[in-house]
Amino acid sequence: MSPEAAPAKPSFRKSRSAILLCAGIIIIGVIISYHNSFSVPFIYDDRQAILENPTIKQLSPSVLTPPPESSAGGRPLVNLSLAINYALGGTSVEGYHLLNILIHIFAGLALFGIVRRTLQQPVLNEHFKNAELPLALLVAIFWTLHPLQTEAVTYTIQRAESMMAMFYLLALYCFIRGTGRSATPIWYALSILACLLGMASKEVMVSAPLIILLYDRTFVAGSFKEALSKRSRVYAGLAATWLLLIYLVVATGGNRSGAVGFNVGISWWAYALTQCKAIARYLWLSIWPRGLIFEYGRFWFDDVLQVVPYALVVIPLVAGTIAALWRWPVLGFAGFWFFSILAPTSLLPGTTQMIVEHRMYLALAPVIAVIVLGGYHLAKRHHLAFYLTSAVSLVLVIVLGLLTSLRNEDYGSRLAIWSDTVAKRPKNAVAHNNLALALSDVGRLEDSIKENEIALQIRPNYPEAQYDLGSTLAQMGRIAEALPHFEAAVRLSPGFAKAHNNLGTALFMMGRGPEAVVEYTKALRIKPDYEEARINLERVRATVEMQSSSPQEATYSDDKLSGSQ
Repeated sequence: MSPEAAPAKPSFRKSRSAILLCAGIIIIGVIISYHNSFSVPFIYDDRQAILENPTIKQLSPSVLTPPPESSAGGRPLVNLSLAINYALGGTSVEGYHLLNILIHIFAGLALFGIVRRTLQQPVLNEHFKNAELPLALLVAIFWTLHPLQTEAVTYTIQRAESMMAMFYLLALYCFIRGTGRSATPIWYALSILACLLGMASKEVMVSAPLIILLYDRTFVAGSFKEALSKRSRVYAGLAATWLLLIYLVVATGGNRSGAVGFNVGISWWAYALTQCKAIARYLWLSIWPRGLIFEYGRFWFDDVLQVVPYALVVIPLVAGTIAALWRWPVLGFAGFWFFSILAPTSLLPGTTQMIVEHRMYLALAPVIAVIVLGGYHLAKRHHLAFYLTSAVSLVLVIVLGLLTSLRNEDYGSRLAIWSDTVAKRPKNAVAHNNLALALSDVGRLEDSIKENEIALQIRPNYPEAQYDLGSTLAQMGRIAEALPHFEAAVRLSPGFAKAHNNLGTALFMMGRGPEAVVEYTKALRIKPDYEEARINLERVRATVEMQSSSPQEATYSDDKLSGSQ
């Protein structure tokens, strides 16, 4: 061989059996990595979305109108999937986790197909010829086994994120199939259908039609004009799916029950500054997925100087993406994919969540693709380097799978996940309050009270912590101590139905029947179908009218909150 000749590059058979083998590796890898997630209990927002969600209790038209205040609100397809789980297994957690894992697997397979077919496009084929299958496998297996994905897979209600991502990827995959030489129009129809289903799963799907158009321009048509000219009907269909999303957003109040939007009391500027830190954190965790945190807590920056280190990472990436869209379209596509996924949650202010790891579920794909394909491109000229890279990749697959399995252990109980969160975010009031609930669940009431008190030291105006502390004190028979905490909860959050109910019961236990009637009435005015408050009201009203006292007949709400109303 002459010195100038490039070493022979290893090839990988393009047969159907090889493709099926790659798919099998992805499936087996996910099953092994998530084998210990099937018994993970419902935590945090799972309570409202599943345990307290009346619309999933039967398969009826109401399943398409989930409670707007829950994580399933405005996401009818997610709510339907929960209703199917409930119909098959009630509140047994195994079925919910099985479906979450299946969604993750299908998303991974769709990503595998996208990368493989993209590497066969003329724009990239010269650089990656004969390596499409192993490279697509690496991207997909790194993505599916990455520990950063655990929150979207193991935390039950975050199937909203993974389900949206699955349809996002399927919409793009079907579009790519539709552009093939011998393809039938059915692929375009399936792409539009997947896009529609994604819009019914989560609002982040909003960028899917734009990503498909950008993909067409970058890898297929060569220009926006050519893409729109050749497939105008397809883009009209994709754009029409936005109508469903607009309807769902408007139908749920447009601000997710006051938690998201420009009118929820949070400065856009302060929130935008926090997102510089959030995006920098996401990128770091993509490369070094250690120290994952379930709940980061509420915080905002109001000083530009506080975010300079993070801005020095984010701003050049944004500017580079804009420049690359015109000069290096392939890199521009990856950058636009990353930022378009994060844009809805990074640009719209939120009141409760500043950094949320499940937001990186789909945004992680372009990051991994750039790393894998870039690494191969650098190593491919050297025969030894190629095999060394392959060995490193195998080790990384094993390490990522192990880290994911270990992270799932943190979700093994409410006590475990909130203890882990408090250890990593000791100034997080939400974490301390939820740790208090977990301690209460296992009978450690004194420890629970201490955690509630820490939460209130950090955030005095925290109605849920006031309510939960009052409930624990009442559970211990310390009614006089519980009363001021219930009063604080309803003062801080007048629409807090459970707090009104428990305040009513505390008042009645202390012989203040007429005041208890007022509180039960308020609870029912807020939540007309609140059966416990209705029963309490009837009993206490009868007692007051008869001038007799039977405090034991009034009951406290038998559950506490998980940080949200």
